[in-house]
Amino acid sequence: MNHEKLICYQKALQLAKNLHNEYQSFGLGYAYIKDQTKRAISSVCLNLCEGNAKRSLKDRRRFFDIAKGSIAEVSACLDLMEAFGLISSSTHQQYKSEAVEVIKMLYGLR
Repeated sequence: MNHEKLICYQKALQLAKNLHNEYQSFGLGYAYIKDQTKRAISSVCLNLCEGNAKRSLKDRRRFFDIAKGSIAEVSACLDLMEAFGLISSSTHQQYKSEAVEVIKMLYGLR
């Protein structure tokens, strides 16, 4: 599949794996933030895949724009995780850096 060759997709998928490992330590009261983050990072990966499969430039951009909104949502979820003490400040910075890499790459896709 062509989307698997995208470095942007690979980085988003790696972030999804890293976040999945973090969820194991979340208490029951934070299931909503876990769920929201899972849906947002899934949206990034899925929209990258679908957008990359489109031939029309307009369609490709639409899916990549949705992925940009979803990675921004992941970023906000990371901020909340740190604010609630679910992840450390250093972990927060690491994941935010990964999210910033993904969004920068998304702006380069057409």
